[in-house]
Amino acid sequence: MHTSSAMQACIDDCLRCYRICLDMASSHCLELGGEHAKPAHIQLMLACSEVCRSAAHLMLLGTPHHRHLCAECAEICEDCARDCERVGQMEDCVRACRDCAESCRKMAG
Repeated sequence: MHTSSAMQACIDDCLRCYRICLDMASSHCLELGGEHAKPAHIQLMLACSEVCRSAAHLMLLGTPHHRHLCAECAEICEDCARDCERVGQMEDCVRACRDCAESCRKMAG
């Protein structure tokens, strides 16, 4: 299967966001506690991580259905970026989510 450079960039952005959100939710946020460890914040980060992994998976499979999941991924990534920005001290996550959202919007279009 051949992937375009834009699709490969999106796969890379999705996998980076997956890794960063999962890592920060399971370590950084739990260690900091407070707003960072509230269930709604952790659940959003884990949902973001999973949808990023799934979107990358569908693109790697080469199915046209990736467009639908990429649209949802962009929305969840934006929500996650806003929430991570709100709680603070999560710049890496905010940046990864916004980069992924931008790439996924291109793939969804």
